[in-house]
Amino acid sequence: MADIDLNNLDFSNVGSWPIAVKAVLIIIVALAVLTLGYFLDIQAQQDNLARITKEEQTIKEDFELKQLKASNLDAYKAQMVEMEDSFGAMIRQLPSKTEVEDLLVDISQTGLASGIEFQLFKPLAEKHIEFYAELPITLKMTGTYHQFGAFVSGIAALPRIVTLENISIVSAGGKGKKKALTMDVTAKTYRYLDENEVSGKRKKRKK
Repeated sequence: MADIDLNNLDFSNVGSWPIAVKAVLIIIVALAVLTLGYFLDIQAQQDNLARITKEEQTIKEDFELKQLKASNLDAYKAQMVEMEDSFGAMIRQLPSKTEVEDLLVDISQTGLASGIEFQLFKPLAEKHIEFYAELPITLKMTGTYHQFGAFVSGIAALPRIVTLENISIVSAGGKGKKKALTMDVTAKTYRYLDENEVSGKRKKRKK
């Protein structure tokens, strides 16, 4: 190979080249073909294989998740029935539009039965929230700690949901009334909206 003069090689007649030169040329051509083939075909196939492998893993994970859900379907159904029953029980605790007045009377009667005196009993405007309406009532009453405690206990015992918020208790003052107190509180009761009211809300939203 060292005795070969590359300048004397006839490129138009490769067949006459020495065997050693032909061997080197074949090796170079083979390496070039392999390199070109890798970048044109093999690398693309490897990228495609990696993509398919990743998709296969995703499909397996999705299948396992669906299989888990399917195996727990009965438990999900039972849980859904339980949630619907619980939701129905909560809804039944909300008065309808026609029952609100009776509930207001119950709150008033609970206060009177506790021995407190109402100085203010003022229902405010309803506030609609999703499927129910919130009705705040501003209350101002005079009584003792024990009477206020009896009132709060009586409210908690009502079959309907009533919450007490923004409670403020101060001394009522006056001679002979050292133990008399004044309580300001916002009572909130709730009622469920009928289908017409719910559909009316949806129409307003669309507008």
